[in-house]
Amino acid sequence: MRILDCLGQVLVRDLHALSNEIRGYPADAEIWGTAPGISNSPGNLALHVCGNLQHYIGAHLGSTGYVRDRQAEFGLGDVPRTELLRRIDATIAVVEEVLPRATEAQLAADFPEKVAGVTVNTADFLLHLATHLGYHLGQIDYHRRLTTAQNDPLQNVSVAALKSARADAAS
Repeated sequence: MRILDCLGQVLVRDLHALSNEIRGYPADAEIWGTAPGISNSPGNLALHVCGNLQHYIGAHLGSTGYVRDRQAEFGLGDVPRTELLRRIDATIAVVEEVLPRATEAQLAADFPEKVAGVTVNTADFLLHLATHLGYHLGQIDYHRRLTTAQNDPLQNVSVAALKSARADAAS
């Protein structure tokens, strides 16, 4: 299995986890709530993660034509949960479509856009995108549990969800 395939399945697993987190809020309004010292709501983080992956993976590596509006990712509010879930599903579809087609030459090359003012290797940047998603997913999980008094995590990020996971026979 190529490392890119593994990276793709982790991104898809974590996007499904994001979907589960958004579904885990009892009320839509809670998705848009913040607390003192926290400037981004879970809804804005979900929009941001989707825009980020749609832009960098979809538009740049897959030539999907996606046009990012980063300001809207953080500026919109009260987007219906159904729309957030639709955007997450669309992002999953892009990751599943684009990453399997990526070549070793693309991975070895510089990413086609400067990021934060610097040039980075595509493979390094894809790994960054996966950890960036995981970072925001953790923020959303913590916010959901803290603001809804749901004490247990949803167990979204499971090693058992990886395609290579298997139950070995006991000796």
